[in-house]
Amino acid sequence: MSRADRREDEVRRMLDRPPRPAVPPRLAALAAERGHRILRRRRAARTLGWWLLLTGVVAFAVWAAIVEPWHAAPVDTTPHVEGW
Repeated sequence: MSRADRREDEVRRMLDRPPRPAVPPRLAALAAERGHRILRRRRAARTLGWWLLLTGVVAFAVWAAIVEPWHAAPVDTTPHVEGW
């Protein structure tokens, strides 16, 4: 028996089996409802993440405007001058 004949016999055996049990009628509706719930949660999490990021950027900008970290701190003492 060739390989193609064996595959054909296997397919025929699979097709001759009794049909699988029927799917419950509300399964599609439950799956769709669950999918919508998951999408709502993801959207809420994404929105919260963007708001947190925006709040952090604004807080950093306000802090930087008040403190001005790019300016050097004033020097209280002068360095020693040697060689005079």
